[in-house]
Amino acid sequence: MDKQYSLNEKYQEYEHNLLTIKTYFQANSNAIHKARNELKIITFGTLQTVVKSFKIPNIINKIAYTFFRDSKAKKSYEYSIKIGSFTPEPIGYIEFYKNGLLDESYFIAKKFDYDFTIKEPITNKKLPNRDAIFQAFAKFTYDLHQNNILHKDYSPGNILVKKEKDIYVFKIVDINRMEFHELSLDERLKNFAKLWLLDEDLVTIIKAYAKLVQEDEKKCIQTALKYSHTLKRKINMKKRLKGIEVVD
Repeated sequence: MDKQYSLNEKYQEYEHNLLTIKTYFQANSNAIHKARNELKIITFGTLQTVVKSFKIPNIINKIAYTFFRDSKAKKSYEYSIKIGSFTPEPIGYIEFYKNGLLDESYFIAKKFDYDFTIKEPITNKKLPNRDAIFQAFAKFTYDLHQNNILHKDYSPGNILVKKEKDIYVFKIVDINRMEFHELSLDERLKNFAKLWLLDEDLVTIIKAYAKLVQEDEKKCIQTALKYSHTLKRKINMKKRLKGIEVVD
């Protein structure tokens, strides 16, 4: 086996593009993110896509992903199919093997033309309709949780926002770390912690969320603030130990 892949039945005409994705990816210079993994916007005919190339795993993870657990590319694709409209539409994934072990892997999704990420209203207090965005975001998160979806990396850069007339549409990305089960109130409120919100903004969101879940507002706020403060202290302590300046 030198490759393994799956293609969304709606996009069967793009099978050749998926199979030759390494060539397309190497020839394309339209990178929108480059760190541990790399994302590029690649157009196939009239179809605009975002292609995520995952970092080649070390030897231990090569063995693990080959024999014991699904690769990040495969999980990204299968989770996208599972959660439907909460994320940009998945097109396919492909894994390439070398010497019998997983080597390169890619996940392809239809490009979602978002206006900004949730980081923008979090960091820009002068952004128009900021409160309305937070209210809509509370509803989006509630809908996720009601559908038994827990995004384990629910951080600002992973939440895309698009304004359509007077409605804010949200999509989540970087979804290879997910859990699917009925969520407790604690799990729901802890899920807001990685957003690194100012207390006043977290309170605004949690007030709206508490109404939706029909739980005591004061209790929800106290719990959400507790988890937010705990995570901030933990991360800031690590930064201080590394000599990195922190922003509380």
